Amino acid sequence: MEWKNLYRGFVMGISDLIPGVSGGTIAVILGIYDRLLTAISGFFSKEWKRHIGFLLPLGIGMGSAILLLSRVIEFLLENYHAPTQFFFLGLIVGVVPFMARQAEVKRNFKLSHYLVMFVAISLLIIMAFAKTDYVLEIEGTLTLSTIAILFFSGWLASMAMLLPGISGSFVLLVIGVYPVVIQALSALHFPIIAVVGAGVVVGFIVSSKGIKYALARFPHVTYASIIGLIIGSLFVVFPGIPSGGTLVISILTFFTGLLVVIFLGAGKRV
Repeated sequence: MEWKNLYRGFVMGISDLIPGVSGGTIAVILGIYDRLLTAISGFFSKEWKRHIGFLLPLGIGMGSAILLLSRVIEFLLENYHAPTQFFFLGLIVGVVPFMARQAEVKRNFKLSHYLVMFVAISLLIIMAFAKTDYVLEIEGTLTLSTIAILFFSGWLASMAMLLPGISGSFVLLVIGVYPVVIQALSALHFPIIAVVGAGVVVGFIVSSKGIKYALARFPHVTYASIIGLIIGSLFVVFPGIPSGGTLVISILTFFTGLLVVIFLGAGKRV
């Protein structure tokens, strides 16, 4: 068992609670992204025993973070919205130059790649403005339509979790079920957790192979899309400029987010 993946999974779990920060991006920063895709693809094959030692501690870490910190994230967003969002912004800004170095932008990118980046940025901004106001109460019995919405929300969110650049939480936010999922995690509402979790598992199975294929066959276009999605998420997370003491605190939390990314990147192992 690779028990150091407990802390890696914990950090990825925290990021997947945050709209705008992808667990896949954190995996890139930690130097385990390629292996993560390989392990997820291989786990659902005859060679699953080779990968369980890598995935199990990672899954425990992610699950622990999501269950333990969902209430904290909910509290911070409700009571300290601007400083919390600026912390998220710091994380995202810190990731952009890291991903640019990974993609070797100066050497590999042409005009077409910058156009792909622009399209990705525009798409994310449009998604943010087009997000639904769908509201679901976590009390009571789940209907068939509600189960379907939650399942496919989990499916789409898991695809985003694996893709560096756009977070699963952001996808849930756009669909309109993010508050419901956070409340369900905070209150341990197991029916909702189970339905969304099933969608996440299916999404992992389907998307891991597709993302790995895209990175292998079309690396520059894929990286251009990823960087565009990261930059686009800045427009989504930005809460506006706060006033007074909140502005000072927000600036501090912004630079804290930057430092977190620098610290994680400095400690990565390829």
